[in-house]
Amino acid sequence: MEYSPILAPVVALVAWTLAMMIWMMVARRRAFAQLGITWGTIPRGSRGKDLDGRAPDEAQWPSHNYNHLMEQPTIFYAIALTLALMGMGEGINLWLAWGYVGFRVIHSIVQSTVNIVAIRFPIFALASLCLLGLTVHAGARVLHDCGLI
Repeated sequence: MEYSPILAPVVALVAWTLAMMIWMMVARRRAFAQLGITWGTIPRGSRGKDLDGRAPDEAQWPSHNYNHLMEQPTIFYAIALTLALMGMGEGINLWLAWGYVGFRVIHSIVQSTVNIVAIRFPIFALASLCLLGLTVHAGARVLHDCGLI
């Protein structure tokens, strides 16, 4: 069965997100133990962000990153699938997709370890530029096919 090559970075980012989920769970388990929290003592309706200010910051950073992987990457998934359906999942778009995934992985590692915004932000910006490039390519194709350019 043939598939668009741009689906490989989509699968890679999903796999990375699941890896970050595991990292988050391990970090949270340690924080729970340090705070004396057990399954039986977690208040009803508690959320992970309730640990902000209580658990060590380092224990929360993987969680914050996992949440970030639920935000902007949803746009990446949409545009990558759009490009795959348009038959545009190769060449520069494939490179941009892998660039996006690579920068998001680096961003995750930085945020979950040292969490220095001055390092994180340029990495996030580079990932965003890759996403912008993918979107411009898809948008230009749509406009072209509609006869607008």
